[in-house]
Amino acid sequence: METCFSGGYIDRATQLRRDAAGLAAAWHSPAMRLLPVWEAQCLIRDGAAGRLTAAELGARLPALEQAVFLGLEAGAPRFAVQVESREAPADLGHFGGLRDLISLVSGCDAALLAYARAMVNWHRQHRHCGACGAPNRPADGGFVLACSSASCARRAFPRLDPAIIVLVHHDRHCLLGRQASWPAQRFSTIAGFVEPGEALEDAVRREVAEETGIGLAHCHYMGSQPWPFPASLMIGFHAAAATADITLNDGELAEARWFSRADLAAGEVVLPPRASIAWRLVEAWYDAVPGPGLATLHREGAFLRPAGATPEQR
Repeated sequence: METCFSGGYIDRATQLRRDAAGLAAAWHSPAMRLLPVWEAQCLIRDGAAGRLTAAELGARLPALEQAVFLGLEAGAPRFAVQVESREAPADLGHFGGLRDLISLVSGCDAALLAYARAMVNWHRQHRHCGACGAPNRPADGGFVLACSSASCARRAFPRLDPAIIVLVHHDRHCLLGRQASWPAQRFSTIAGFVEPGEALEDAVRREVAEETGIGLAHCHYMGSQPWPFPASLMIGFHAAAATADITLNDGELAEARWFSRADLAAGEVVLPPRASIAWRLVEAWYDAVPGPGLATLHREGAFLRPAGATPEQR
């Protein structure tokens, strides 16, 4: 199952991360381009991800050690850099939030912007060692933050928050829930973070039971999606319900209901944005029955999810 923010949009060329000479050559290559990030916002130009030359960034160009080597795009080096400025540098182009830019660029460019933003944000949020508090120093092309204290020397790596997301189905119906802060017709799949010491399938069963009281007969993996709001990895499942009675146990949802394909085709619910794996999970279930696909029948709402409790809403 294909999802937004994923795919072979770049060769990460991990062998270059520890190759100082190779990184320097990539940094000075005429084909090198920079993906600038300002205050967690990304740059677009002419309907595409902003790829700047070193000259275009000018005095804002950091040292190579402060850049993040993203990899090779069609053989050309790509680096993410943080732009330090009080105001958005309008002379470079349009900076915007990733949610707002998804619909303005291609899928590959959206994935590249999300990748650059995630790495820059990780650097911004981990300026100091979590063990001793000394400043961190980038290493390995920006994929390691090494403590500057010789007595500590702790090495930190980019972190992701794994979260399950699941479409539960039963007797030709699917289970969708709605949070109190959402519009009355907005529904989505069940999602939640994986806890320490928990397998993914156990997290699926726990989250569904906690939020809806539904027991599951079995579940199977469908696909995954990097979800950079801020740093989740959504791991998608379909699951067959063993029970059908809904009980809202933990207060996470204001409402949960079973919907038929006819309900979805009639537009009785506003589904998540098509960039989300939640849409893909619903679409895969709906389209398993011959007939017009969900994408041709259902309107997509422009609802932007709040910074709430579950990762799918980030």
